[in-house]
Amino acid sequence: MWTKADVRRPSTWLLLALSALAWLALWLWGQSPYSRFLSHHALEQAVQNLALAPLFVLSWVVMTTAMMLPTSLPLIGLFQRMIGARRGAAGLIAWLLAGYLLAWTVFGAVLYAGDWGLHRLVEAVPALAERAWTLSALTLLAAGLYQFTPLKYHCLDKCRSPLSFIAGHWQGRHPGREALRLGLHHGLFCVGCCWSLMLVMFAVGAGSLGWMLALGAVMAAEKNAPWGRRLALPLGVVLLLAGAGLLAAGAPAHHH
Repeated sequence: MWTKADVRRPSTWLLLALSALAWLALWLWGQSPYSRFLSHHALEQAVQNLALAPLFVLSWVVMTTAMMLPTSLPLIGLFQRMIGARRGAAGLIAWLLAGYLLAWTVFGAVLYAGDWGLHRLVEAVPALAERAWTLSALTLLAAGLYQFTPLKYHCLDKCRSPLSFIAGHWQGRHPGREALRLGLHHGLFCVGCCWSLMLVMFAVGAGSLGWMLALGAVMAAEKNAPWGRRLALPLGVVLLLAGAGLLAAGAPAHHH
């Protein structure tokens, strides 16, 4: 939990400002003529034109900073307290953040590669192209099923136990390297906990600030609220029902 000392630290305000700046950037981007690059179309266009791939990576990092960084503030605050007034403390926080964002950037690259393969498959199989509307429904169903898996709960428990997580990754002998590794490992468990919900963001309409805020709030509650772990089951049910509903609604529309 946050203490008064945490709130007074300049690095805390810098982190909150960084997240707020990312949300502002998303809002401004959404109002610009380039807003299409903030949605799933950014991924589609990057797949079709490799020159646009850096733009997708940029949009992904900004989205990750806005949506995921606030969910990890308890761990970052605890790490701040542990390193205290150690020389170069701000640099260690920066290494931690770099590792965390690196994990999400790697996931963005995997997402890019997966979407590229999916496009090639759809192009090769005409029957799939005719039923492309099912992809959003299948994404919702997959995200719903993942909520019930042991891996989801394992990653969620790791994210919900910042003290034991830091204790297992931080000795302080090689501060910079350990801070980077701590951020990377925490980021990987965070990806394991939230990857399916980030895919849902694309399924329901990335680029919508409302959806981003809603999903960001759900992920923050899952990871940090005392009752957050109990969210996984009902959330899984809602996602499965939404996916099934989309399949049922989409099939008749396809035949017209």
